[in-house]
Formats: sequence, structure tokens, C-alpha cells
Amino acid sequence: MTNHEFLTRRDFMNGVGMGTAAVLAGLTQAQAAPGLQGASDTFEPDVALELTARPRNASLRPGRATSVWSYEARVLQGDPASVKALPDSYLGPILRLRRGQKVRIDFVNRLNQPSTVHWHGLHVPDTMDGHPRFAIGPGERYRYEFEVRNRAGTYWYHPHPHGHTGEQVYFGLAGLLLVSDDEEQTLPLPRGEYDVPIVIQDRSFDDGNQFRYLGDTGPTARGNASGAPSAPGNAMGGRGMMGGMMSRGAMMPGGMMTRIMGFLGDTILVNGRPDASIEVATHPCRLRILNGSNSRIYKLAWQDGRPLTVIGTDGGLLERPVHKDYVMLAPAERVELWADFSKDDLGTQLTMMSLAFEGSMGGMMGAMGGGSMGSAMGGSSLAAGARFPIFTVKVARKANGSLELPNRLSAISWPRLQDAVNRAKPRTFRITMAQMQWGFNGRSFEMTAVAPNEVVKLGTTEVWEFANDSGMMTMAHPIHVHDQQFQVLERRHGAGSSSVRDGYVDQGWKDTVLVMPGDRVKLLMRFADYPGLYLYHCHMLEHEDLGLMRNYRIEA
Repeated sequence: MTNHEFLTRRDFMNGVGMGTAAVLAGLTQAQAAPGLQGASDTFEPDVALELTARPRNASLRPGRATSVWSYEARVLQGDPASVKALPDSYLGPILRLRRGQKVRIDFVNRLNQPSTVHWHGLHVPDTMDGHPRFAIGPGERYRYEFEVRNRAGTYWYHPHPHGHTGEQVYFGLAGLLLVSDDEEQTLPLPRGEYDVPIVIQDRSFDDGNQFRYLGDTGPTARGNASGAPSAPGNAMGGRGMMGGMMSRGAMMPGGMMTRIMGFLGDTILVNGRPDASIEVATHPCRLRILNGSNSRIYKLAWQDGRPLTVIGTDGGLLERPVHKDYVMLAPAERVELWADFSKDDLGTQLTMMSLAFEGSMGGMMGAMGGGSMGSAMGGSSLAAGARFPIFTVKVARKANGSLELPNRLSAISWPRLQDAVNRAKPRTFRITMAQMQWGFNGRSFEMTAVAPNEVVKLGTTEVWEFANDSGMMTMAHPIHVHDQQFQVLERRHGAGSSSVRDGYVDQGWKDTVLVMPGDRVKLLMRFADYPGLYLYHCHMLEHEDLGLMRNYRIEA
């Protein structure tokens, strides 16, 4: 049963040519998504939104505008502050929700290829999680309905159609989703202008100011609206990766190896803008930082050497602040920093850097040849692990009053290791590569397939171990488990992780964890509330699109 309806072909074409507003302006909530199959007749939302993905142009550099895809949102019911646009950005608006709210979001696809929306980090029913089996085609709609059960934190949303996720995120489809709750509201945390969203991404431009990615991709590509992903990770049959890569321009310079290695851009964007500068006051700020890049890992540190004060991770606030010289941030991970500028002089400029580090390429460096790695990862002049500036903070004005960093931030009810049904024998997922194909335990993605060791019981607690120590062709992988906020129990470090290991923040809830070459990481998680089919995968999006993704099923 699908949870969508069709727009007419004429409406879709008019919407692409004339803009979404020309088609949807003036529709009532009932008209916007009438009688969607799968939507509950009894669900009464506190907040109802409409979220549209469509092509547009953005002025990012002098000269020609850049063709992008973008999310637009409008409030149909509830608090108008639920949607807030990022200023001067093509990225999706910030969605602000509260724990306990019932939310309805009608997604409208005005792209020329299938799409879904994944609410990254949220605990929702499987039909509401954006699984690629629920991808809708051009001109279709999907109704998402769920209760916000997550604690306050910095989450995000992005597409999840198989074979097209990397492409759609790269060309602009991503946005922050911020959840608040009563516990957070009682804390003296920076709010309003002092609560600063920061989305870090890397992109490359061609001579015409267009994003450069894999061949025949993006808003200006010839496209494939058939509904079948044409990236090689989709049902390759006996061809394997090498055969699949012959499609969609993957043999462009660096294209084939980019799919294997992941894409690295040579220009850093913050909130969709290059050369980012953030003006602040002499006051503490809450910096909510998302690594929204397809594949790049960052080693965050202030250039002047002042420590980073971490107050939150993927799943919300820590129990207590943690001080770090640097923080590792892999694709899809979030970190919240308390940055106190109250003692800085007016005119002070601070630079957030990504420091140099080694080890992320592991055995791939030798296997592919060190000199070709930049070309293999999209032709970037910014190699993996390079040192470079990300954004500048300018202390531009005086602020009245200040805040003191709380010694205690939140109370966390951790699952108990002794309750894990497999404590003595953790469920192990080994990252593998065979015949140029990434996989878990030798298996790559199949739309609904589940192996016997990928079935768990509702209401149980388990230990999962991800092992990145198989063979010579290893590289860093950020592993994301859908429907989960988990606890990092243990890391066994490989030989090449010495320059990054002090930057992990494992004291809080996580939904994405960086597993470096040679590392093994144990996670503790509980499967609660919802049975169904969910995903786990590498969040290097080119890897995900190539099949480094599997289903797991929660059975009642």
C-alpha cells in the first residue's frame, strides 16, 4: 500500500516551469492532500506542513546563477514559527518541533526523479522513515505523520531514494530539524540570535558556476524519471560495480572511482554560502553544527587553539559539558558547541578550521595509488584529511548580560548492558569489499531483503558491533542506524587512527558513528515502540548509493 497520490502531468509541468506557488497557492489543507492511502483517519496533527522539493536557481558566486534543487515549506496548521528559512540560502528551511507534538508533513515531489524524505535521527514508524521502497515519482505526494518522541536536539532531513540520495543531497536537498522539550527549556542556554545553525558542506563548481558532480546528474541533467534508480547500486545483477558504472556518465574523469571512494569538493559552503562569515555579539552562542557533506570528514578546531566546549551530539544534550582540543565530525553527525565570545574584543576574528589528519583512506591509499586520490574523489584540490578554514566568526557588537555554562545539562536514561539479549555474543556487521562492491558481511542493498542476522525482536536491547578491518581496501565509514539513538560502548582502535581518536564525543546519544580503518565499534541500542523494516548504512552517500546499505527488521 502506498501513501501517495498523483498530480496531473499538466500540473507537474506547470509547477516546474512556473514555480510551485502557481500550482499550489490558495489550496486548503484538505485540498492539499485529500484521502492519502495509508494516512490515518484518526490522526489529528498539532502541526501540519507542506514540504516541496523543486528546482531553482541560486546566486552563490559572481556571474551565472547555480542550478540547484531546494526544499520549500509552508505551515498549513499550527505554530507559524515551525518553519524558519535560512537567510540567503538554497538549503531547506529549519523545521522547529517540540517533543510530544503530532506532526503531519505532506511531501510534494517536483523533481524529475523519485524521492523520499528521511527524518534523520527521529524515532518514527517505518512507513514514515523515508525508506526508498516508499519513493514517489515526479508529481506525486506522500503524507508523513508521526509523533515527535525524540528528546531536544539537532536533527535533520534529507532525501533517501536508492541510487539518487547522494545526487539529491549534493544539489541542495537538506535541512535542519530542531526539537525542543521541557528539560531543555529550563536550562540557561543561548537562544534567539545566539542559537546559531551551521551546515557544513563541500562542493565543486565548473567554469559556468554549476555544481560539478558525477556525469549527467542534477537539475540540468537529461534525467531519469522512470522511477528506477540508474546508479550502479541498483539491481546490478551479474554486472557488478564495474558494469553498472558504465551508465549515467560514471566514466567521466574521476567518476568511477568517486563512486567507490566518495565525493570531495574543493569549496566549503556554510549554510549554502561560500567564504562564510558569521557575525556574533560579546555573548555565549550555541553553535549547532551539521556535517551535511556527502563524504568529507572534518576535524574541527579553533585556529587560535582555544578548546571546544561540547554540549550536545546527534541525539541531544550531554549530561555534562565536555572540553576537546578538536572534534571529529563525519557526514551526518552533529555537534553542539558552547562558544563564549563575551571576553573577546570587538573586531576579533576567529576561524573554525578543519585540521590535518591521517588514516581515513586506510588501505585504499595503497590500493589506488596515493597520487591519484584527489582525482578519484571528484578531482578535489582539498584532499581527505587536508587542513583548511571552514568559516570565520566576527565579534561585531556588544551584548548586554551573559550566561554561565551549566555544570549539568541533562539527565540521560541509558539502556543497561546487562539487559542486552546478545551481551555475550554481539551481532557483528563487517564492512566488506569484493569485486569492487561495498557491503556488510558480503551483502549489498536489496530493496526489501533481510538476512537472518538482520532480524531483531521488538522490546529487546542488543549490542551491535561494526568492524572495519577486512582486507586491504579499507577506508573510513560513518555508520548510521535508522530509528535509533544508540550508546557507543567501546572502540577498538586500528593502527591508523591516532590523529583522530581524541576527537570522538561518545558521551551522548548517537545515530551516526565514525568507524576508521582497522577500528571496531560496539553500540548498545534498544528496539522500542515500532516494528517494521529499517535501514542501516554508510553515510558516505556515494557508498550508500552503491549498496553499502542493508535492511534490518524489528519483529513484534
